[in-house]
Amino acid sequence: MRIRKGGPDDIPSVLAMLDGAVEWLAARGREGQWGARPWSESPERVRRIEDKAEALWMAEAGGEPAGAMALSPVPEPYVAPAPEPELYVGLLRVDCWAGGDGALIAYYERQGFTPAERVPVGATSVQVFEMRV
Repeated sequence: MRIRKGGPDDIPSVLAMLDGAVEWLAARGREGQWGARPWSESPERVRRIEDKAEALWMAEAGGEPAGAMALSPVPEPYVAPAPEPELYVGLLRVDCWAGGDGALIAYYERQGFTPAERVPVGATSVQVFEMRV
């Protein structure tokens, strides 16, 4: 696995991975995370990725995209900022859909994340997790 700095040229790969994730989640009844429509068909969602292009980091396996993340000192707009720096000293925060059977929450807990807060977002809610790294 190779980790490298990403950029605008990686947007198609990121969108393809997100489309695959939406399909995988929807096939398991977890449309509450991102719905059932491919990420790349939503202009708003595509714009979100384009806006984060300079913050992308890409994971590659065998020269092919295997994962992506965008690092930002500012969380998503619906999550309150942490009371301390989130990247500089090693506080990593993520969120997922808090509904359904709780399988997404259980996944992040198995990865070592600790539940921090549950935040209402529209008609549903997300669970914010944190991990010290």
